[in-house]
Amino acid sequence: MDEHNIQDDDKDKEALAGLSSVPPPQRKMHSYSQQLRANSAHKRHHQVRKHSLDDIPKPSDHYYNNEDSSDDDIFARNSNNASGEDYIITHSQRLDQNLSLDSGCPPDDSRNFQPLPEFIGAGGTNSIFKVPMRATVHPRRPPCLELRPHPLRETQVGKFLRNIACTDKQLWAGQECGVRFWRFQDAYQPGLGTKVRRGDEDAAPFQESGNTAPTICLLVDSANRLVWSGHKDGKIRSWKMDHAADEPSPFKEGLSWQAHRGSVLSIVMSSYGDLWSGGEGGVIKIWPWESIEKSLSLRPEEKHMAALLVERSFIDLRSQVTVNGNCNISSSDIKCLVSDRVRAKVWCAQPLSFSLWDARTKELLKVFNIEGQTENRVDMPSSDQGGAVEDEMKVKFVSSSKKEKSGGFLQRSRNAIMGAADAVRRVATRGAGAFAEDNKRTEALVLAADGTIWSGCTNGLLVQWDGSGVRLQDVSHHPCAVQCFCAFGARIYVGYVSGMVQVMDLDGNLVAGWMAHNGPVIKLAAGDGYIFSLATHGGIRGWSISSPGPIDSLLRTDLAEKEPIYSRQDNVRMLVGTWNVGQGRASQEALMSWLGSVVSDVGIVVVGLQEVEMGAGFLAMSAAKETVRFYQYHVIIYNVLICLVGLEGSSIGHWWLDTIGKALDENTTFERMGSRQLAGLLVSLWVRKSIRTHVGDIDAAAVPCGFGRAIGNKGGVGLRIRVYDRLICFVNCHLAAHLEAINRRNADFDHIFRNMSFSRSSNLLNNAAGMVRLLFFCCSLAFSTYLFRLLYSSGLPLVLSVAAGASAAAAGVNTEETKLDLAEADMVVFLGDFNYRLFGISYDEARDFVSQRCFDWLREKDQLRAEMKAGKVFQGMREAIIRFPPTYKFERHRPGLAGYDSGEKKRIPAWCDRVIYRDNMSGPVDECSLECPIVSSILLYEACMDVTESDHKPVRCKFHSTIAHVDRSVRRQAFGEVLQVNKKVKAILDELRYVPETVVSTNNIVLQNQDTSILRITNKCEKDKAIFRIVCEGQSTVKDEEDTAEYHPRGSFGFPRWLEVTPAAGIIKPEQSVEVAVHHEEFHTLEDLVDGIPQNWWCEDTRDKEVVLTVSINGSCSTETKSHQIRVRHCFSAKTVRIDSKSSTNKKSQGGSRKISSSSDAIDDSRN
Repeated sequence: MDEHNIQDDDKDKEALAGLSSVPPPQRKMHSYSQQLRANSAHKRHHQVRKHSLDDIPKPSDHYYNNEDSSDDDIFARNSNNASGEDYIITHSQRLDQNLSLDSGCPPDDSRNFQPLPEFIGAGGTNSIFKVPMRATVHPRRPPCLELRPHPLRETQVGKFLRNIACTDKQLWAGQECGVRFWRFQDAYQPGLGTKVRRGDEDAAPFQESGNTAPTICLLVDSANRLVWSGHKDGKIRSWKMDHAADEPSPFKEGLSWQAHRGSVLSIVMSSYGDLWSGGEGGVIKIWPWESIEKSLSLRPEEKHMAALLVERSFIDLRSQVTVNGNCNISSSDIKCLVSDRVRAKVWCAQPLSFSLWDARTKELLKVFNIEGQTENRVDMPSSDQGGAVEDEMKVKFVSSSKKEKSGGFLQRSRNAIMGAADAVRRVATRGAGAFAEDNKRTEALVLAADGTIWSGCTNGLLVQWDGSGVRLQDVSHHPCAVQCFCAFGARIYVGYVSGMVQVMDLDGNLVAGWMAHNGPVIKLAAGDGYIFSLATHGGIRGWSISSPGPIDSLLRTDLAEKEPIYSRQDNVRMLVGTWNVGQGRASQEALMSWLGSVVSDVGIVVVGLQEVEMGAGFLAMSAAKETVRFYQYHVIIYNVLICLVGLEGSSIGHWWLDTIGKALDENTTFERMGSRQLAGLLVSLWVRKSIRTHVGDIDAAAVPCGFGRAIGNKGGVGLRIRVYDRLICFVNCHLAAHLEAINRRNADFDHIFRNMSFSRSSNLLNNAAGMVRLLFFCCSLAFSTYLFRLLYSSGLPLVLSVAAGASAAAAGVNTEETKLDLAEADMVVFLGDFNYRLFGISYDEARDFVSQRCFDWLREKDQLRAEMKAGKVFQGMREAIIRFPPTYKFERHRPGLAGYDSGEKKRIPAWCDRVIYRDNMSGPVDECSLECPIVSSILLYEACMDVTESDHKPVRCKFHSTIAHVDRSVRRQAFGEVLQVNKKVKAILDELRYVPETVVSTNNIVLQNQDTSILRITNKCEKDKAIFRIVCEGQSTVKDEEDTAEYHPRGSFGFPRWLEVTPAAGIIKPEQSVEVAVHHEEFHTLEDLVDGIPQNWWCEDTRDKEVVLTVSINGSCSTETKSHQIRVRHCFSAKTVRIDSKSSTNKKSQGGSRKISSSSDAIDDSRN
């Protein structure tokens, strides 16, 4: 035994000695065996003696043992306790009220049960063990419009939302089976209830498309009233914006074509109206607007021809910058495309590099890395190399398995672990260069109002770039990965994988931040005065652009006052069972006695088993699996895991699940929601079908606590579910054994509480050094394998060798403590074999008191009770007063109390198997409300003494829980009413309509060949900045003055190719002006393309053409827009000149005239 373990043993002995030893009352001096003979002979029981506990010292008179008197959560204890128990809470009055509200469960005589008194542990107001704060309206974030409330995950299979985009009147969402949209005018309307599928009952009314391949990206083209979508099947589809409210659903797509072989990962419209798309392998394609416009004009029956016309018109930019098979841009997948309309450029972001393109000439301007350094070297594809490594690993595992098949189990286990470590080591060696920069991988890109570009990285770093790709600064306000951006006015919104949304100004200073969702924020979009955020679970919330601000407190107050309107309460009964099965199996009769006999009025059943399987080989494999499981997001490591440990769980574990399911009438009455196994620990959950629609989002987690915190013979497995929109966690534990190991048990609980994480995505994706840690882990695992081999070859048993190796690997990983899932849950239930024993009592004394059912005295000798009183374990949690015999230790198949262990060791009977919980109650008389959403009481807490298949007796506990939750549909209506009725709120919203006054120097510009005219825009406001943007409403051929001109807009109001406007967007400071150059440039358009190969170059005839430019003006944070219109005419007559296809695109001429428009200033027109 090492020095560390010896010190732990010393501490345990000191703790055991420190426990108070209260002398027992006077007892009859006879043995337990004599009592049994007396009972057998006279067929009668001894009179049960009631032992007084008046002489036992009482702790302080508080329900929660608090030393800090300044804590506001202290509740004085004023009730008298007839039972003589300490820290007691009773629920009789509350339960009598709740029983009349039961719904969803069949009636049963358990309604007549009185709630059991409960014992409360101390320390519940300290640090992580405090009851989580709840409120009617969340106090730590702005009130929001819940356009689509958080749907249960199980309802979204094949329907998850993956993207959102806003038009002027709608919010569109891309999902795994098509697209849908909401009208802003219907945003406050009630949900459609059962008229829509599960998960959308409370969402605002929406319309949905027909089924398509998963939608990955969206693009709004307001000029042509279209929404474009890129899909996983490689197609780009168009959808009409303007659908009538009574139009039948699902609506159909318009123009579509096969754009890429793989997924379309990003699409964007350039300043000249061309559609750019990025796909897998670094492929970038341009779809000229001329071909798209021609295809859109065709009739529906010509759909195939329209698609073919566009498909043959693309320009493959990757092929244009590839020389002799070497490409200047990375072969990594395209992360995002951004159109820089200020300078008519297009940014292309890949994980570790950027490429900058001219939107007009399609030329590659610059390639640079995430540090801003220009890259001149050729990037070689790495996909083949990675595939070779993976294939090599697979081959090695297969060959090893076949080669070692004839050996024994221990030999095969050893070779499997050795092979896994060797493969990981080789992968780490080859991939070291790629992993080094992974923590700075680019995830999102956005163009700010001042013309700068912001990129977000996986380590939370935010980098600012100028228009030419020069790195200006980097800031970091949050350690988690950036997922998305949204720019609105003078603000930049950032969404993180943690669920955080932050607001920055244009200089990168943090303005505000709040937890917007309990899952990653994957997309942000601005529209109708809101910033809408989409979470990975599919929920959509709208945040006022005036938040944070005075409007938040006004909305919060009014919504809180309307709580009775949207608050709802439901009751659920839950049966929780725990059993240490001792590697045995149970009969159907035993399971019916334990579970099946008491589930008639239960809605949720949770079963925790310990010692399901405890063989050395199984523990070794489980330890290896759990060590690697944390890193399974990486494909290669995950392949190692699969080859090493195979399927989830074990065959014995599945047998238990199936057998328990039969006892619960699975598939008819109950439905199994999920399970999790860690070595010998198994937890599973069933839900009654009548309440299935209100239960979901199940997640699982495991924390090993065995040797080196790596072996799963001790530890905890947990399940987390959402019930009526409240989180409940169930944790099945098996803590350290032996009478003296008190501190170890306490430490095990603390380790489980702090480290149990139900997050589906690996925590490595959320911190700054994800892949670096993975690389370090690979090296650690290789070292641990060496240690394993050394120890095993020296004769140490396999399980200890593996444990030592796994411990060495785990020690090399720095696991940062993040938000604790158990601390954030509304209700937490711990169940299992906690292994706390009786102290200060002999074997004979314990059996004597058990036989006479004198449990009052025995409870005072309970280690767990003493530790909870001292606030050392299960802080602030509650347990029903125990009224059943100790459940450990028994001889198998010996019924009754005579079955207690009578062997050489004569283990003292103990209540090892327990159920302890915490809900939202912070005081003894808290009523269920949105501030205290789950209030529970215990109806039943007992052991099944007639079950003899194990040395432990199974324990069951039935909860009655009242759950307060929000009717999201009704609250959304209330939210809309507040906006319409509250005058102060309306005044704040009216202020957002303000737009600074501006003037333009002219309304008409005439350009000659390669001529330049200067348009001056002046901000006449003394205090506020003005944000301008110039777009082209359309182009027309000038005809006779009597004819009405028809203007045809390009994609997203793009400019014609002969016109350059620089800058086309920006910020004008108060009482200052900005000069915009309007320039004519000859341009040679690609009129004829076949499979992306140019056939002929033609010079565009710009004679007698006129365009209408619109200068849109906004304030720094305004919802209204004012605009100026400028007519630009090019008067030039020239013949169409044919140019050889080999000649390059003409560059901008150095000549040409330049003039400043001197006509009188034009006052802006109000345009919404």
